[in-house]
Amino acid sequence: MVEQLSAFGGPSLGWGWVFAIGVLGISCLGIYAACSEKVLALKIFAGFMGVGMVIMLIFGIVVVVARNKIRDNYNSVAEEVAKQIQNDDGLRQTLEAIQLTLQCCGVVRAEDWGSDIPQSCECNTNGPLGKATCKAKPQGTTGPSQIYDQPCGTVIYSWIDIAFQVFMGICFGFAVTALMGLLVSLLMIHQIKRYDNVGGASIAMKGY
Repeated sequence: MVEQLSAFGGPSLGWGWVFAIGVLGISCLGIYAACSEKVLALKIFAGFMGVGMVIMLIFGIVVVVARNKIRDNYNSVAEEVAKQIQNDDGLRQTLEAIQLTLQCCGVVRAEDWGSDIPQSCECNTNGPLGKATCKAKPQGTTGPSQIYDQPCGTVIYSWIDIAFQVFMGICFGFAVTALMGLLVSLLMIHQIKRYDNVGGASIAMKGY
């Protein structure tokens, strides 16, 4: 079991180390370039910043497109899953487990269960996720008198949307940081060249 988990998490952990080492290396290059005031080092650092900014913008745009696509297809997918509840015992058991954990009822609505609302839909105001909103069961159905107001599809989608927003924030945050690094390095290159052209001594760039 441990070997399977290691094999599953290995690539992600490996890419995480590569990214962390890359960021550390570029940061060290930037510190060296700023302290030494070498134009070549500053140009290399500016190149890395430019490439990093473009890559992060691309990743951010891809995440935005994927998020919008999931949002557009959410209703149709949720409706399709809801139709299969009555005929798939495995899906029913899975949904009941999700309802107990996420304090929700049904995929799209409580009526997804037909006329028999399961006990897992019974509203518990002191559940694992805090106080839940309750409502009366639909007319003509059997089961708990008070059920969870939110459908599970909405809860799951809200979590997925939060994950997308966090990833978008990371991508665009790194892009803005890279842009600032690019602008600062270009400004330093301009200052060094200007003082070299007039024959003056190199100025310290620690103020940047």
